[in-house]
Amino acid sequence: MFKNNRLLLAIIFCVGGVVLSAQQKITLDEAINIALSESNTIKIADMTIEKTGYAKKGAYSALYPNISATGNYQRTLKKQVMVMDMGMGDPLEIEVGTSNNVSAGVTAAMPLVNAQLWQSLKLSALDVELAVEQARSSKISLVSQVKQSFYAVLLAKEAYEVYKEVYDNAQKNFEDIEKKYNVGKASEFEYLRAKVNVNNAEPEVYSAENAIVLAIWQLKAIMGIDLATELDVEGKLSDYTDELIASTLNANDTVSFENNTNLLQLRLQDEMLSRTIKMTKFQYIPTLSASFAYNYNAMGNTFDMSWNPYSVVALSLNIPIFDGFSKRNNIRQYKKTQDILRLNIEDTERNLNIALENYRDKMNTSVKRYTAAEATLEMAQKSYNISEKMYELGKATLVELNDAQLALTQAQLTMSQAIYQYMTNKAAIDELMGVEYITEENNSDNQ
Repeated sequence: MFKNNRLLLAIIFCVGGVVLSAQQKITLDEAINIALSESNTIKIADMTIEKTGYAKKGAYSALYPNISATGNYQRTLKKQVMVMDMGMGDPLEIEVGTSNNVSAGVTAAMPLVNAQLWQSLKLSALDVELAVEQARSSKISLVSQVKQSFYAVLLAKEAYEVYKEVYDNAQKNFEDIEKKYNVGKASEFEYLRAKVNVNNAEPEVYSAENAIVLAIWQLKAIMGIDLATELDVEGKLSDYTDELIASTLNANDTVSFENNTNLLQLRLQDEMLSRTIKMTKFQYIPTLSASFAYNYNAMGNTFDMSWNPYSVVALSLNIPIFDGFSKRNNIRQYKKTQDILRLNIEDTERNLNIALENYRDKMNTSVKRYTAAEATLEMAQKSYNISEKMYELGKATLVELNDAQLALTQAQLTMSQAIYQYMTNKAAIDELMGVEYITEENNSDNQ
């Protein structure tokens, strides 16, 4: 399934433990595919499915005959002596048994009537379903984490670009004022103020740089790749603007949680408890099994022995009568556990609805923030351009220019943060709804 991803990994990452020197850029889809291929969490989930599958096959093996071959050799080192006193002289001593005793045979047994066994088989099948659903849950959660981390990298990069622009502008203004100050056309206050602006902007750039590094580390950790791997991401948050603008969520929108992984797992556990209760009740029902044995025996004081065959066919009936109320107490325990589980299902459904409304509110707020910031940005950009020209003409102060720069910066960051918050909450809703990520490979297969 991940053939293409493996190839991508070979290109992007390490060969023989050596990290490629050139920094590689990956898309969101590539990041997700690599994570699904390399994450230990997913590998463990897939192994768990395999393990439960073997357990299911092992349960079905109880339906087949159990056949075994036996062999035994016994050497008598000292035979038993029987003493017979006939009252007519010395007692008669007789050795009992033979020196060599050999036996060999084949036995077979299988259940004929066992209602409990059939319920255990159905329970094993449900166990496999639960493992599959747990694996699906792990994949959905991982995809959501990759998306949110990927968006975090984009946000960090865009924040860096904004702060870098602020720093560059501050540096440019300082250089202009420094020239004017050196020829007496600018005051010392203007000179110092411009220098302070540069010094204030510089730490923001360093902090933004560090935020990018940390965000990329987080992404690499979630993807399950070496943190030393040189990695960057493609795209920008504005790529998702159309999706943000086109989508407005209402509280009245119909939503189904039928694919929510937590609910599905709880319902599978509920069904498993129902099967367990039935299986325990069926322990009151008699069981019937059949067996067959075919054996050869040989005895003698030498190895020149003759073999004597014999065979046996048997039916075995087991009727439960009294077990000290063990089964009854177990059934009561399972029913109480099931009652608790069903209350948990109700709470989970309620919490899912609350979480959904929370994410919806955040997404709608993000849309409003973006719309407001978009209008503000246009005005802030015009204001900054005017302030810059007026400052060059000496009709605006450095403080006024800085205020215009600050307003522009805030608008730019607000727009990026609004898109980031919208997309991260959308990823959370997809996880909530149990939406599975469709790889390009799977999509082509479906077509």
